[in-house]
Amino acid sequence: MLGHVWLEGTLMAGMFNGEGSSSVTSSPLQFFPWSLSPGIGSPYPFLRELKSEERGLCLIHLLLGCANQVAIGNIENANVGLEQISHLASPDGDTMQRIAAYFTEALADRILKSWPGLHKALNSTKILSVPEEILAQRLFFELCPFLKLAYVMTNQAIIEAMEGERMIHIIDFKSCEPAQWINLLQTLKDRPDGPPHLRITGIHEQKEVLEQMALRLTEEAEKWDIPFQFTPVVSKLENLDLESLRVKTGEALAVSSVLELHSVLATDDDKKTSPSASKNLQKLLRMKQRTLGEWLETDSLQVFSSPDSASVCSPSGLNPSQKMTSFLTALWGLSPKVMVITEQESNLNGSAFMERVLEALNFYAALFDCLESTVSRSSIERQRVEKMLLGEEIKNIIACEGAERTERHEKLEKWILRLESVGFGKVPLSYHSMLLGSRLLQSYGYDGYKIKEENGFLFICWQDRPLFSVSAWGFQRQSS
Repeated sequence: MLGHVWLEGTLMAGMFNGEGSSSVTSSPLQFFPWSLSPGIGSPYPFLRELKSEERGLCLIHLLLGCANQVAIGNIENANVGLEQISHLASPDGDTMQRIAAYFTEALADRILKSWPGLHKALNSTKILSVPEEILAQRLFFELCPFLKLAYVMTNQAIIEAMEGERMIHIIDFKSCEPAQWINLLQTLKDRPDGPPHLRITGIHEQKEVLEQMALRLTEEAEKWDIPFQFTPVVSKLENLDLESLRVKTGEALAVSSVLELHSVLATDDDKKTSPSASKNLQKLLRMKQRTLGEWLETDSLQVFSSPDSASVCSPSGLNPSQKMTSFLTALWGLSPKVMVITEQESNLNGSAFMERVLEALNFYAALFDCLESTVSRSSIERQRVEKMLLGEEIKNIIACEGAERTERHEKLEKWILRLESVGFGKVPLSYHSMLLGSRLLQSYGYDGYKIKEENGFLFICWQDRPLFSVSAWGFQRQSS
């Protein structure tokens, strides 16, 4: 965990006027209180010797100040900020150094997008291959318990909903991890009345991924003598034609979505801005004597809350998405007995850039902290997860806009509103689901992770910070 240490004074108080624009007009070096370039009389040697917590707090303030300069289009000041942060950030350092490295890369990428030709030229050969992407996801599955827990809880909800059913059809959004369904097959083979016929429709944009899924699961089903069929559908989720997924007569339908449903929100871009974001940043930067631990562990997002972003208790608090509404309505039309959804417990679908930066910093600080607690800093596997998975997500959240910004996480309270509005009803997750998750954490020796139940929903937490939600939903006939 990030420790508590006092850092005297305010690092960048008074840098912005009330409207969020920079008050600096002469030299960009005046934007930051220190010049971190090595040289005679420079405080840089002192900064290099800062304790981890002190350096972390310094990096937070520098990141937020730099992000605000990017937001208002002051590229000269942003460039100075990025250079200063580079002296303290490191992709193989402590938690905040690693986070800062990926956030500065994302901020720089956002700046470069102002020159499309330059950005395309610099990125023309940077292609994250499918094997690398799958490897990063597989390593995340192995290093952290989040996906393991999501799969166990999803499968238990499906098993309970499908009790007594002889023909089960599961639609798997972004079907790329056979371990989830191997676990389900092993459970189904032990049914007292024999295993049912299982059909899985796997959705993924890469044909070769689905081919590997089909091969692996078919082998497993044959080993246990379970009637099985795998139907591949090559498509991005946002382009999926749900009406083409035919549910056969007599099949009981289940839907599994693990960290995927939010991508559909990207097809409806909301470009509204929040004028309060820059004013709230000024308030944050004037706060005195805050520790890094306090800043990250408390609900610092309240400082950035705006009327648009804070309203989550009514449909008006949602970013409207016609595509998502149509997608969920089509799902409801398939009459699933159960649909289990795992999503990131963070609000990253807002249009206000600075609110997004702060929420992302909060969320990914916790994820990086998880890795810090369980995996050595020199681990190549950890570096791959941070660079190829978490780092790419951060870049998408910070550098991209419009349909290109696919990492649009929303908290469960917003998903509840979306799902109930189209006719889905909550299916409370059982105590047994929570018990299985707790046993998994114990068996792997994961410390610091918790599972919390609230109103029939489950939250996977790091310490006391919910990071992922798991919820189950069922088809409800709408009253005429």
